[in-house]
Amino acid sequence: MTAALEGIRVLDLTRVLAGPYCSMIMGDLGAEVIKVEAPGGSDDTRKWGPPFQEGVSAYYLCANRNKKSLTINLKSEDGKDIIKKLVKQSDVILHNFKTGTMERLGLGYDTLSEINPGLVYCSITGFGETGPYKHLPGYDFIIQAMSGLMSITGDAESGPQKLGVAITDILTGLYACIGVQAALLEKGQSGKGQKIDLSLYDSAVSSLINIGSNFLMTGQVPERLGNHHANIVPYQTFRSSDGEMVIAVGNDHQFAALCQVINQTHLIFDTRFRTNPERVENREELTKVLQSAFSKENTAFWQEKCQKANIPFGPIQTLKDVENDDHLKAREMFVSADHPKAGRVKMIGSPLKLSRTPARVKHHPPEPGEHTEEVLQALGYTRTHIEKLRDSKTI
Repeated sequence: MTAALEGIRVLDLTRVLAGPYCSMIMGDLGAEVIKVEAPGGSDDTRKWGPPFQEGVSAYYLCANRNKKSLTINLKSEDGKDIIKKLVKQSDVILHNFKTGTMERLGLGYDTLSEINPGLVYCSITGFGETGPYKHLPGYDFIIQAMSGLMSITGDAESGPQKLGVAITDILTGLYACIGVQAALLEKGQSGKGQKIDLSLYDSAVSSLINIGSNFLMTGQVPERLGNHHANIVPYQTFRSSDGEMVIAVGNDHQFAALCQVINQTHLIFDTRFRTNPERVENREELTKVLQSAFSKENTAFWQEKCQKANIPFGPIQTLKDVENDDHLKAREMFVSADHPKAGRVKMIGSPLKLSRTPARVKHHPPEPGEHTEEVLQALGYTRTHIEKLRDSKTI
């Protein structure tokens, strides 16, 4: 069985999350990914914890499977030569150094594209390679703050809140994967590579979607609505007698069905609630009525009722609930692999379900330099030469 990206080689000079997440997706889809770090391992996430399993960070494990690890000192001339030799045989290079760093190392796009005109060169930075912020470092938390995401997350009492995961890193990793594959497709027509300039800041702002559109249309700065929706009612959390749940009514037909489920059909004809714009205008009054009804039964009761009536419903689950979810088990969303140091490690699986070329976990997240000798030998380096590179601390 072939893989969707089999035959594609990715040279991955990224650390932390956005870049490694992109290259992991490509690795899941069959690309050969060579993760490049400084000798000893320079990806910060290797040390981010606890938790650790036999000294291996859970954070590192989440974004680095299906890769080979090559450790090189990029400041040495011999190290740069290794990268250039790999570039000749690679389709993609990813990096997330600060703007200008690759150029100072002599590994900028202009230099590497001369070596390989078909190279797809993807730069991931906090703020991009143009504009007044281009030299600033960018961490997800800072980007969430600056992009407006935190200003719309939380409620009036909580103040601005960040999302529970590094969402701008994830978004940028996904955009990087899309951009790289688009460039590879175009290369199939033109035979030419190109440079991709991606920033966390741009990616975060692009995620504002309807809230951003609302502002651009009206000029009104949005308020934090917590678990309420700016444009749809009821589309929020409610308390049952034993927990919390989410109801997501997307149209008037679903609202009528909900009114029948809670035995309050008179609400269907109430002039305050007949249409979604009217429900948005009178959300507080409607929320009080619905909350009073939902508090009388437990979550399982409402889940059964709503699902039978085709009303979008979801219990608020903990990660323990998620891990034990029979549906996710059937979808193979939790996988495991043997790791040489940590033993058997659990990981979240790929959501990409391709019928002929499925995403697969072939390799554990590598230890630093685990494949250095293998990669160099494939480039034609002899064992003697490799030992000299070790002695000089190039690898």
